[in-house]
Amino acid sequence: MERKIIGIGETVLDVIFRNDQPKSATPGGSTFNSMISLGRVVRKACPEVKILMVTEVGDDHIGQMVTSFMEENGVGTEAVTRNPGTQTHVSMAFLDDDNNAQYEFYKDHASASLSPEKVSSVKFSKGDLVLFGSFFAINPKIRAFTKALLEAAREAGATIYYDINFRKSHIHEIPMIMDNIIENCRLSDFVRGSDEDFGYLFGTTDPDRIYSEHIAELCPNFICTCGSRPVHVFMPGYHETFPVPEVKTVSTIGAGDNFNAGFLFGLLREGRSETGEKNPSGRLSAAVLPELINLACRFSANVCASIGNNVDEDFVDTLLR
Repeated sequence: MERKIIGIGETVLDVIFRNDQPKSATPGGSTFNSMISLGRVVRKACPEVKILMVTEVGDDHIGQMVTSFMEENGVGTEAVTRNPGTQTHVSMAFLDDDNNAQYEFYKDHASASLSPEKVSSVKFSKGDLVLFGSFFAINPKIRAFTKALLEAAREAGATIYYDINFRKSHIHEIPMIMDNIIENCRLSDFVRGSDEDFGYLFGTTDPDRIYSEHIAELCPNFICTCGSRPVHVFMPGYHETFPVPEVKTVSTIGAGDNFNAGFLFGLLREGRSETGEKNPSGRLSAAVLPELINLACRFSANVCASIGNNVDEDFVDTLLR
């Protein structure tokens, strides 16, 4: 049976500024960035594995740019909804002196729409990997679709990875979307977020408190990234920290997204998803974690060293030697 990595998330056009001057414009989006990097790696490392993404774009030139970019990088577009008469979302990213980005978004979440036919065409199998996250995963407007996809993935025995990626601009909506976040965690095998995400959501950036008070009862496996500080990994009865390698940062855009891509590629390569077998406790063997986190950090570091959103082809070739 064909194995798949399926992304569920939004697409945008990222326009990147430095010193208030535009430096680049490229298709982006949190899950999108992860899937493009996975497409670049997997098409060389495991060409038998299919990569595809469930998303929406506008019926405009930018929408065509986005879908063409996906196809060029090995990501299937058969589950992409192109909404007639709409415009693709745009994100403005302003890099500060430390190369961290402040964002301004031009999106209309209330008009988000997915084609029922496109969504129902996605079939999950035991052994698939599923990545989803950001506001797309909790948007009430399309919640019925995303929930149905996640439930189908779980029923099929796919491994589900949830990147919370919660933005400050949505703090005022927390009362309306918290139930969706909780439900997403319950449906997932892995939950990842940054300490900043959880500071907005729960008022604490302490990884121990985040796991024990908010995540553990919902999902057994939790990854908390903290910028350049060590990564915290929690599983039942287990907590370990892993150092983040130093890197000369050009841009932090896509750092977390590519951490996700590296971790998922590690799962694919490690073989846990090949049979779809999972430990009944939901616990991943601690023995494989150093390699998974190492891969995740390598993907992230490569992206931070350039102004792009995705790992570059030189990195892919080096990784696969």
